[in-house]
Amino acid sequence: MENKWKENLIKIKPYVAGEQSDDKDIIKLNANENPYPPSPMVQKIISEFDYRNLNKYPNSDSTILKNAIANRFKVNKNNVFVGNGSDDVIALSFMAFFNSDKPILYPDITYSFYPVWCSLINIPYKKIPVDENFEIVPQDYYIENGGIIIPNPNAPTSIGKGLDFVIDIVEHNQNSIVIIDEAYVDFGGQSAVELTKKYENLLITQTFSKSRSLAGIRIGYAIGSETLIQTLETVKNSYNSYVVDSLALEIGTASMNDEEYFINTINKVISTRDRVKSELRKIGFNVLDSQTNFLFAAHKDYRAKEIFEYLKTKKIFVRYFNIPKIDNYLRITIGTDEDMDKMISAIKEFLNK
Repeated sequence: MENKWKENLIKIKPYVAGEQSDDKDIIKLNANENPYPPSPMVQKIISEFDYRNLNKYPNSDSTILKNAIANRFKVNKNNVFVGNGSDDVIALSFMAFFNSDKPILYPDITYSFYPVWCSLINIPYKKIPVDENFEIVPQDYYIENGGIIIPNPNAPTSIGKGLDFVIDIVEHNQNSIVIIDEAYVDFGGQSAVELTKKYENLLITQTFSKSRSLAGIRIGYAIGSETLIQTLETVKNSYNSYVVDSLALEIGTASMNDEEYFINTINKVISTRDRVKSELRKIGFNVLDSQTNFLFAAHKDYRAKEIFEYLKTKKIFVRYFNIPKIDNYLRITIGTDEDMDKMISAIKEFLNK
């Protein structure tokens, strides 16, 4: 009978993020963070923020940030939901929308948080295999289901699909809620936000963490029909009414309004990505065409784990997934040109040793 209470503890396999380090000399290319700082308007907000107002709760409706997002995407404020990072938005969406006894569907090679949420909330699920080229096949989603979530572009493969792909999925699943996770869409993908005006069962999620360089402030959002957004608000208010803090609301608004800086930063990442992709191919890597801020690459002669371990000795962190289908691939976040040159140099050392 001793320690009987331990039987009531949840038993779940958690999501594992990229390796962290306190070493300031580490070149960190394993978490898909943006190598550039956020908009200068963010710095202005921080420097002028009156800390004395932190004794009050933030606006629970996140009005200023919702308005900024709505204005940029030309939707109504009632079509916008905001949360504490897109992980929070998606987790709340799982609670709000996936409540049938049928399994939800998502790719077998994708964001590894999805099965964690399913286990946490007791949602049945079915993984749909990607094909031999890591492509998501829409026809495989024509089966009965309790909902669908697909990242577009997908992670960790970096592959993005056009609007015809999304339309195909939604048209064949009009009795299910379809979530398109667009965490990386700004780096060359095609957003399906406009389609939410036609399809009431379509929800698009995005984040400030990647293209807006705000991973440290935790802001995410969803755009969809008023029915979906109102349901999300109900779940949020049944869980935590004050999801986004006062400073984050102002920072997110400033970032969303600085379109020029946003575009310039994206273009720098894309330029570096395309250069590094070409250089890696020259030294024997198969590198998938990326629409994200990372590359998915496998060398023709050397195992990914060997390269991964060698780069660690050089204080360069990339991401290695020891799971079937992709255990010979590395996911390499795009850093500054200087960081990427150091990585390429280290890989060449490994290949020539």
